[in-house]
Amino acid sequence: MNIAEKYMTDMELNEPSNPLEINKTEDKLKIKFPEQYKKFLLSHNGAEGSIGENSYLVIWSIEDIISLNEEYGVFEFTPEILYFGSDGGDMAYAFDRRNSAVKIVEIPFESISVNDAVTLSDDFDDFIKLIYNR
Repeated sequence: MNIAEKYMTDMELNEPSNPLEINKTEDKLKIKFPEQYKKFLLSHNGAEGSIGENSYLVIWSIEDIISLNEEYGVFEFTPEILYFGSDGGDMAYAFDRRNSAVKIVEIPFESISVNDAVTLSDDFDDFIKLIYNR
């Protein structure tokens, strides 16, 4: 059973992405996405909806990542991180790329300082479990 089948049963799951689009985005952004995240995109290119009893999760499609990071000023103000989704409210979920091992953090959308980022997880599957259990 994959992560989506186990924890995302109430969410709207997108159609799969393709490896070419993921690689193109990685090259453009100079990032190596975590393998579990890429695996998720190859099954479901984004998702949105309730997860667990008290949480909401939006995972952006690979096609939206660049434009939404531009829109939120991420490349200008917090280039050390890369947004990939949100809680549907005022918190963004992002990859912290300051180290070779990319971590998943949450940060307020209005923040212009990477110091406001709080580490949530070392991998994508654990991140999904954490959001599910909040």
